[in-house]
Amino acid sequence: MARAIPLFPLGSVVLPGQTVSLHVFEDRYRELVTYLLDLPEPERRFGIVSIREGYEVGESGVQSIHRVGVEVALTDVTGYDDGRYDVTVDAIGRIRLDAGVTGESFMWGHVEDLEEPVGEGAVVAADKAHAVFDVYRTELNRFRLDASVDDLPGDPVDLSYLLASSAVLTLPDRQELLEADDAAERLRRYHHLMITEIGAMRAVPSLPAVDVARTAWSPN
Repeated sequence: MARAIPLFPLGSVVLPGQTVSLHVFEDRYRELVTYLLDLPEPERRFGIVSIREGYEVGESGVQSIHRVGVEVALTDVTGYDDGRYDVTVDAIGRIRLDAGVTGESFMWGHVEDLEEPVGEGAVVAADKAHAVFDVYRTELNRFRLDASVDDLPGDPVDLSYLLASSAVLTLPDRQELLEADDAAERLRRYHHLMITEIGAMRAVPSLPAVDVARTAWSPN
């Protein structure tokens, strides 16, 4: 069943299970935070969707957004005298946007929660993804970077999102992983992306991909 929630278009892809920090300075997003703070803590939720065309800030703004995003819970807020906020959110689960409405300030969307099926062949896909992750992390260490993952979960759904969020990937690649039909498919896609990425990392002296996964602050 569709329900209406506030939306926050972002120039990166957030995956379920991630904790994200945002710097909020635009008027419309200040109003979003103010709106959320007037709600009881359990209801301080909104949707984050990645931008397909356009920009987070500026005159042109957001032209179009992806339909699949995540619902997040507001967990920490620091306000400043000039109206800016630093906020922290936890990504709860996937949502699909059925319709979006731009109000007088921030955007609203009619969304549906997406299920998280495991899919066929998840065990084999998880084993292959785990193995390629170990190789990928070794390659990152050559650049004095780390995937920052201590213990990998046994649940295929949780594993698929954790591996996807730890990888240095472009926005389209991360969006593709977010939109995968099930965990098994996401793990297979992750394995394919990592094979390509590892090959590229070994061929050049610097990281070839945009460091999307490691960007903590948004210019909103």
